[in-house]
Amino acid sequence: MASLQSSSVIGSLAYSSGRCRRGMTRAAINMPKLRTGGGGQSLRLPARDLVQEVLDMGIGLSPATTSHVEKKYQSRTVSNVSDPMVIAKLHEIMEAVADRVEMHENIGEQRDNWNSLLLTSINAITLTAATMAGIAATNVGGPLMALKLSSTLMYLAATGMLVVMNKIQPSQLIEEQRNAARLFKQLRCQIQTTLSSGNPTSSDVEEAMEKVLALDKAYPLPLIGVMLEKFPKTVEPAVWWPQHRQRQEGRTYGNGWSVELEEEMREIIGVLKRKDTEDYLRLGKIALKVNKILSISGPLLTGMAACGTAFVGSSHAPWATIVGVVAGAMASVVNTMEHGGQVGMVFEMYRNNAGFFRLMEETIESNLNERDVGRRENGELFEMKVALQLGRSLSGLKNLAASSSKKGEAIEEFASKLF
Repeated sequence: MASLQSSSVIGSLAYSSGRCRRGMTRAAINMPKLRTGGGGQSLRLPARDLVQEVLDMGIGLSPATTSHVEKKYQSRTVSNVSDPMVIAKLHEIMEAVADRVEMHENIGEQRDNWNSLLLTSINAITLTAATMAGIAATNVGGPLMALKLSSTLMYLAATGMLVVMNKIQPSQLIEEQRNAARLFKQLRCQIQTTLSSGNPTSSDVEEAMEKVLALDKAYPLPLIGVMLEKFPKTVEPAVWWPQHRQRQEGRTYGNGWSVELEEEMREIIGVLKRKDTEDYLRLGKIALKVNKILSISGPLLTGMAACGTAFVGSSHAPWATIVGVVAGAMASVVNTMEHGGQVGMVFEMYRNNAGFFRLMEETIESNLNERDVGRRENGELFEMKVALQLGRSLSGLKNLAASSSKKGEAIEEFASKLF
């Protein structure tokens, strides 16, 4: 009886082993061929065939388990499939952004040439007119009239050119184009990252379009009609980003966020508002005031010099000569200080720095006010990004937040260590 049971067990084992080998052989024969595309594309296997082959091998998977595996695999495959129209739209936007980068770089170079050529030309005209006025004071007769008239006309030409140059502020235009080119390059990199590392959606297309239009509005290319005001009544940070959507506050934590991290970010916002943004707006007001004084002084001095040279040779010749020569020399100095020193560029730089900190404030507030924590940026990555933008380490960022919570408005340290 025992020998019969042993032979029965051995026979069942042999039958099971043979069935497994036949299943493996059939699976090997029916295995779908691997197809490779050009450019090193990844290999793909049909999900249904793979699961079916596993079932045919008979290795112990139940139908319920197999159905769960198949559904999970197929859902993951479907979620990774991007809409071709969305990808095409993002590529079109990226091409438009690349074109804008080239336009702003070319126009910035052109306006840099304007600044240097106009500065050199106006100074040459002014100094030549001053020299001619001085020579005219030592002559009489025909040469006197010719020199006096030439000097007056040159001063008037310099006055008109200075008025136009001070109105458009070429050095400030250069800084605008430089910032626009940099921000458009940054936007292009963001679109490339979206295309390469994620599953782009229609919301990504809308966001990219909004950013492009916001940059076009912040840094216009034409000079007539839409040029930025070079002498605004109030100094405000530059704004080159679309308005953040207002979100409801929530208290759900996760995705790298915690109560401590939220408090830390709120303290960083406070420091940015009280110190960095406020300080750059203060410096911008000083630069704007200096620029206004220089912009008014230059044409005023050349106009006075033109009036002085008109009276050279008359009964008021000594004073007229002094005004014609000295005012012309001073006008050349003022013009060099304003446009050679690029005071307009300095004002635009301060305004953009204030805008950079304002953007950081709005970005942090937008994440903190998002109720659905899954829609926030990952907390740890966001903290690292803020630290890098401020030129700090993670420990330095935490120390800044702790110091701000203790000292409040009495804190003397600035948030940014970059500029």
